[in-house]
Amino acid sequence: MTPPALSSVRPSVVIVGAGPRGTGLLERIAANAPELYGDTPLDLHLVDPHPPGGGRIWRADQSSLLWMNSTAEDVTMFTDESVELDGPVRPGPSLAEWARAVRAGEIAVEPGLADAIAELGPRDFAGRRLQSAYLNWVYERSVAALPPTVAVHEHLRTAVRVSGSRDGRQQVWLDGRPTPLLADLVVLALGHLEAELPPEQRELSEFAARHGLTYLPPAFTADSDLSALRPGEPVLVRGFGLAFIDLMVLLTEGRGGTYTAGADGQLTYRPSGREPVLHVGSRRGVPYHSKIGYEPAGERPPLPRFFGPEQVDALLARPGIDFRRDVWPLIDKELGFAHYHRLFTAHPGRTRMNWPDFEEKYAAADPAGAALQALVSAAVPDPADRLDLDALDHPLAGVRYPDGDALQEGLRGYIEADLARRHDPEHSPDLAVFLALLSVYGQLVRIGDRGPWWHGFFSYLASGPPGPRLHQLLALSRAGVVRFLGADTTVTADERRGVFRAESASVPGESVEARALVEARLPEPTVEHTRDALLRALYADGAAATPSPELLKSRGDPQLLAVAAADARILDRSGRPHPRRFALGPHTDARSGGAFARPRTNAPAFRQNDATARALLTFLRERAAVPVPVSAASVPRTAPTPEDSHVADQ
Repeated sequence: MTPPALSSVRPSVVIVGAGPRGTGLLERIAANAPELYGDTPLDLHLVDPHPPGGGRIWRADQSSLLWMNSTAEDVTMFTDESVELDGPVRPGPSLAEWARAVRAGEIAVEPGLADAIAELGPRDFAGRRLQSAYLNWVYERSVAALPPTVAVHEHLRTAVRVSGSRDGRQQVWLDGRPTPLLADLVVLALGHLEAELPPEQRELSEFAARHGLTYLPPAFTADSDLSALRPGEPVLVRGFGLAFIDLMVLLTEGRGGTYTAGADGQLTYRPSGREPVLHVGSRRGVPYHSKIGYEPAGERPPLPRFFGPEQVDALLARPGIDFRRDVWPLIDKELGFAHYHRLFTAHPGRTRMNWPDFEEKYAAADPAGAALQALVSAAVPDPADRLDLDALDHPLAGVRYPDGDALQEGLRGYIEADLARRHDPEHSPDLAVFLALLSVYGQLVRIGDRGPWWHGFFSYLASGPPGPRLHQLLALSRAGVVRFLGADTTVTADERRGVFRAESASVPGESVEARALVEARLPEPTVEHTRDALLRALYADGAAATPSPELLKSRGDPQLLAVAAADARILDRSGRPHPRRFALGPHTDARSGGAFARPRTNAPAFRQNDATARALLTFLRERAAVPVPVSAASVPRTAPTPEDSHVADQ
């Protein structure tokens, strides 16, 4: 049955990007609509070439070997009582609770997921296909929660341009569609984007082309063509974070290798013979810290304490905030407070002072002063129990090995020690620091983006791989399939020999040559150099503001889309918010930790989604005086557009 034609005067919103961020915004629109919009008709257009819910990054059609890096109980798409928002809390299941409901027959999923769901416990790491199913279910639930007068249209295309005056309806042009979508409001929820190569990477790519080499620039690993990485040949890898873990999995198990566990639990890797040899290095020279492998217990640190709304208000009132000078000392003190609160309350035998006395002196000490360090030295006798963020960020600083084999042994010892510590509740101050990092991230959203160093530091401490992945890495190292390069790794192009060469500070005088180089990381978010046509056009038209050239030079930041902190409206280069255009996600200077989050952590993305949803609905309500000739009851909740949409009628 063909649905009735929609009147051109029906209010409409176009959301570009239907992955987790777009889905989260949809959930907040559904939650706030009864209060702010009532039963007025509305068309919601979702534009994304990938199916809604998971989007590109969390799509179902990727390797079943790829996991999430959070446990099932630590993943949710729903608000709870911890989230500071003006709209209503609408609780929903975490990934673990959703899987439990599936097993109980309360939620139906495709049969192919039954085995994975049956085996998934709350502390397990789900495969990405399973997360895709959860996100799809969240999307369908959010659509079902919309008022019956709201129609959702899915456009499986790419948006390439937005036009229209500040005071009029916007036109959203889609690839391959001759006429634009008309919208009262447009929201960009684009997620992670590809970017043009910066100068150094472009030179390496051109060098590889001249010499018949393989160069894989930064990309989402599941999208990379790894077929050129040949069995047995050395491959240089720059980057030791989660993109490397995915690369490691796809080039080992993904090529037929297997693991066996010995009586002591140690893994042994059985090669298939199709693996290359991965030589991996980075600035730190070590992988991200393992996910913590024990349950939270006991008293949590009362956060925020030294970096909360009051301190952020004071920072925002000051001109010319410098991150290292003004913000970092407060973060350092906040993380230290969480660490020592846990140490004193859970492990008092390792301290020489009672907590109230320490807390009073700690609160009075200058965050960057010598008095604080003296206090910690006096109250915490074992240096291993003291928090040293600089040492954490530079774990191999000053460490030198006589040769590459000694480096391999040393790095295996480092990883083994990290796994032991992150799975031992005797080191529970680490968990307190993790919780403080989440709190800090939530406060930094108000200040705006603080540059790539902070995001990298946060990910290194708080967003590392599951412990089992590091056990696999150790097995691969013992098997010689992975070789560690060390800290401060540099790669040069040797024109004379026609190879890439890697060196590090950890083994002076040694180098590794290879005919393949992989940049194991996502492209930096950037407005000016993104490959996304829509975002580049906004920048070219002056509708998107990015950090000034002086700020970019001093901080080394990528150019990000500037948005209003209050509601995510896009700012122009004079700082004026666009009344009809919004943006959420990693390409903005209000980028948050992720589109989904750990429950009960006041997730920044949930707060942003709620504020934006309320701004959208308020705008539409105030302009709802135009009569709508089409009966609200005649418009289905989801309406297909045959030439470019795929929607299931409800």
